[in-house]
Amino acid sequence: MSKRPSPFYTEDHDTFRQQARRFVEKEVAPHIDAWEAAGELPRELHRKAAEAGLLQVCFPEDCGGIDVDPFYAIVLTEELARAGSGGLIASLMSHGIGTPPICKVGSKEQKARFAAPVLAGEKIAALAITEPGGGSDVANLRTAARREGDHYVINGAKTFITSGMRADFLTVAVRTGEPGLSGISLLVVEAGTPGFTRSPLQKMGWWCSDTASLYFDECRVPVANRIGPENAGFMAIMLNFNNERVGLIANALAFAQVCYDESLAYARERQTFGKPLIRNQVIRHKLVDMRTRIEAVRAQLDLLVWRITQGQMPVAELCMLKALATTSLEFVASEAMQIFGGAGYLRGAKVERIYRETKVLTIGGGSLEIMKDLAARQMGY
Repeated sequence: MSKRPSPFYTEDHDTFRQQARRFVEKEVAPHIDAWEAAGELPRELHRKAAEAGLLQVCFPEDCGGIDVDPFYAIVLTEELARAGSGGLIASLMSHGIGTPPICKVGSKEQKARFAAPVLAGEKIAALAITEPGGGSDVANLRTAARREGDHYVINGAKTFITSGMRADFLTVAVRTGEPGLSGISLLVVEAGTPGFTRSPLQKMGWWCSDTASLYFDECRVPVANRIGPENAGFMAIMLNFNNERVGLIANALAFAQVCYDESLAYARERQTFGKPLIRNQVIRHKLVDMRTRIEAVRAQLDLLVWRITQGQMPVAELCMLKALATTSLEFVASEAMQIFGGAGYLRGAKVERIYRETKVLTIGGGSLEIMKDLAARQMGY
C-alpha cells in the first residue's frame, strides 16, 4: 500500500514510506533470492540500512536512534515485507529485540559501546533468552552466571537465536540469583569471548536469517556488561516481549498484505478457460475473505499502537491480536497459494516463501497457545 487510510498516519509517515520503499527496491529486491540461497545477509546491508535512516527508527537519540512514534516501525515493516522474505526482517532488524534492553536500562557508557555501533550499522545485535528445554518458560531459565570478582562466569546454552551466528553483541538472559522471576539478569556477551561458541540451525523458512544455538562453558563476562541491576532482568525482558509482539503482529499483517497483492495481480493476469481468473466467483470470494482478515488486523493494530503511544500497555489485547494476526496470515497465505496453483508451489514466488514462513510467527515471541493463555490470565479467567 502506498498510504495507510488511518488518522494515525501523517504525510511524514508517507514520506518515510517512500524512503524505505526506495531502499528495498534498490538494495534488497535484486538480491533477496541470492541471500536466501546463501542463508545469510551481507553485513554491508546493515550499514546501508543505517545510512538510509532505517535501523535507527524508534530508538532513543542518546543511543544514536531516531525517536519517532511506533507507527514509523509499522511503515518500515510493511515496506521491508514487499521483498517477500521474513528472514530479511528477522535478521536485518534483530537489533529490534537485542538492543532495547540496553537503551532502556543500560548506562551511558553501555549505550555508547553496545547500542550506538549497532544503530550505525557497524555491528550486529541479537537477543538470547530461549533455552533448549525452556521455550517460553522464561522464569525457569537455567543458563547460570556466578559472580567472581569483576566478572560473571556463564555456563549453559541458548537456542533458536536469530542472528546468533553473526551477532557481535548478544543480550543474554542468565540466572544470577534464586529460582524464579527474581533471579534473572541480562549480560552482554561479545563475539570472541573465550568459552562462548555457537552452531547454525537449518530451518523451514527465514533462510537468509541465520539462527543459532549458543553454548557457554566457563564464559567470563565483565560485570560492566551487566544491563541494569543484578537480578532485575525479568522486567526488561517482559517490556521487550510486549514490543516484540507488536513487531510480530506487524510482520504478519505486512506479509498477509503481500500475499493479497500478489494474488490479486495474478488473478487479473492469469487466463483460464478464455477469461481472467478473477472472473470466477470462487476466486473473488477468496480475495474478499483475505482482505476481510487483513483489514480487521490492521484496524486493531493501529488502535493498540495508538494506545501504547498514550502510555498504556494492553497486554491481553496484544496477545489476542498476535493470535489473530498470525492465524490470519496462515489463512491468507494458504488462499494465495491456492489462487496461484502450481505457479505458487515453485521457488521464486513470494507466496511460496511466505507460505513456508507462516508457522514461525505463530511460534516465535510466545506461541499461539501461550498467547491465548496469557490473555485469559490478564482478563481474570
